[in-house]
Amino acid sequence: MLTLGGKPLLEGADLSVAPGARIALVGRNGSGKSTLLKIAAGELECDAGVRFLQPGASLRYLPQEPDFSGFPTTAAYVEAGLGPLDDPYVAKTLLLDLGLTGEEDPSKLSGGEGRRAALARTLAPEPDILLLDEPTNHLDLPTILWLEEKLAGLRSAMVLISHDRRFLQDLTRETVWIDRGRARHLSRGFSEFEGWRDRELEEEEKQAHKLDRKIVNEEHWLRHGVSGRRKRNMKRLAGLHALRGERRNRVMPTGEVKLEASEANLSGKLVIEAVKIDKSYGDRVIVGDFTTRVLRGDRLGVVGANGAGKTTMIKLLTCEMPPDSGKVKLGAALEMATLDQSRASLKPDTTLQDALTGGGSDMVEINGERRHVVGYMKDFLFKPEQARTPIGKLSGGERGRLMLARALAKPSNLLVLDEPTNDLDLETLDLLEEMLADYPGTLIVVSHDRDFLDRVATSVLMSEGDGRWLEYAGGYSDMIAQRGKGVTRETVASPEAPKEKAVKEKPAERAPAKAKLSFKEQHALNTLPAKMEELKSRRVKLQALLDDAELYAKDPAKFARASEMLASVECELLAAEEEWLELEIKREEIGG
Repeated sequence: MLTLGGKPLLEGADLSVAPGARIALVGRNGSGKSTLLKIAAGELECDAGVRFLQPGASLRYLPQEPDFSGFPTTAAYVEAGLGPLDDPYVAKTLLLDLGLTGEEDPSKLSGGEGRRAALARTLAPEPDILLLDEPTNHLDLPTILWLEEKLAGLRSAMVLISHDRRFLQDLTRETVWIDRGRARHLSRGFSEFEGWRDRELEEEEKQAHKLDRKIVNEEHWLRHGVSGRRKRNMKRLAGLHALRGERRNRVMPTGEVKLEASEANLSGKLVIEAVKIDKSYGDRVIVGDFTTRVLRGDRLGVVGANGAGKTTMIKLLTCEMPPDSGKVKLGAALEMATLDQSRASLKPDTTLQDALTGGGSDMVEINGERRHVVGYMKDFLFKPEQARTPIGKLSGGERGRLMLARALAKPSNLLVLDEPTNDLDLETLDLLEEMLADYPGTLIVVSHDRDFLDRVATSVLMSEGDGRWLEYAGGYSDMIAQRGKGVTRETVASPEAPKEKAVKEKPAERAPAKAKLSFKEQHALNTLPAKMEELKSRRVKLQALLDDAELYAKDPAKFARASEMLASVECELLAAEEEWLELEIKREEIGG
């Protein structure tokens, strides 16, 4: 148990990690996931309860915000995390694999560089237990893919907190859901969590409804059915008080973020036209001879390794930066809203209210309607008392929601989002994806979240290196299918090697010696179980309908339709089961 500010943040929550376990730790922003991980790591004392670590077991913890103070270089920082029997060479190798030389000054690292240094320190000892809090934050796609492969090959038990669905789906076999201070356990990986969570909440809602009905019945008895038997009446009255107390103490699920973009008038059909644009910094070409057209309603995803020039490309396309040569033309009646990856526009001493209203007011205008700022804050799960809270006191997830609130409040027909998924919980991501699907304007988004790109993008603009950019139809998975590989990155030379001999790493290609499932097959293997469960549920409902002996007499047409639907569902279920069985056998044969 842990109490912060008078209200229990965690109450009776437990976390048990067995050898080789792969656990996804999930929950809403502010639910206590990071706090529970800190308690498990021994970084934080709980008010009640016991923390036990098996004697002799080694544990390493990756915090969201590592402390680099006191270390002259990244190599010194990483080596300080090694045990007496650990190999320093492994630490140096990991730094190079992660694109660092080991000579960097930790005080001058960017967010991505700091995260990579912290990962090297955490992974180098190859501990028995790894506790990783948002390990993919600020990482580019090549590093995320490298990390995923590295973790999959370790023997360590792991507890992962992440907003990256694909990362959790690929790596976890158990799920712990932190909900209203308690931990709920699912003995399956994250791929099955969301369906299970929805069923749990639905059952909870049914039980709450039953409790409310029972209280209504008891109150009716109290008003109209009291008899002369005092002893029985007092017992029943005490039961009514207990029911009321249960309802009063019931903790309801956290509300949902309400995302709605303020819409401007429709732009012209042509939104952006770029013709043979070039941009270089010194001898390095960022964009070379690039031509594209963005039309109204397009959803363009921009991907590439860190340093590939994604932000530069966005600035060129939106005319925030002029090209060295070529021409960029913006369409008519264009109104643009942006979300900045660096959150640079958020000053730490600015209050939440002033950040949303611009200061000097307590009203915001959404789609032409003036709303009080506190009401708009509630749409993004902020409490009224947070209105005067300085932004510097907000958590990463709260700052992410604030940036979304600011961007969506501005009337627009072109949304430019630079890493919008950073620090957002999975439920907020779901709603953001739904909002973007309904957004009538045009979207340009930079993201390293593969699942988000698959759900949102209609085309992907990919950095091919040396200033070459190519556009692929579909999402990230479609881009891989067309391109044959994902995003690759440059590596750095060892600090012992002369700097002038540092060369680009050739695009990493997977070894062809070992067979593997195709992306389509792997996707089917992951999604078929949920589909089969849905079909079984439909079959049960249809069978229950047909079991009514009077249905045919009352409504022959309905009986016929239900019979046809049942036959169709059974055929579809049989086909899905056969496909899943074939894929599972294939996966086992190739050792996947």
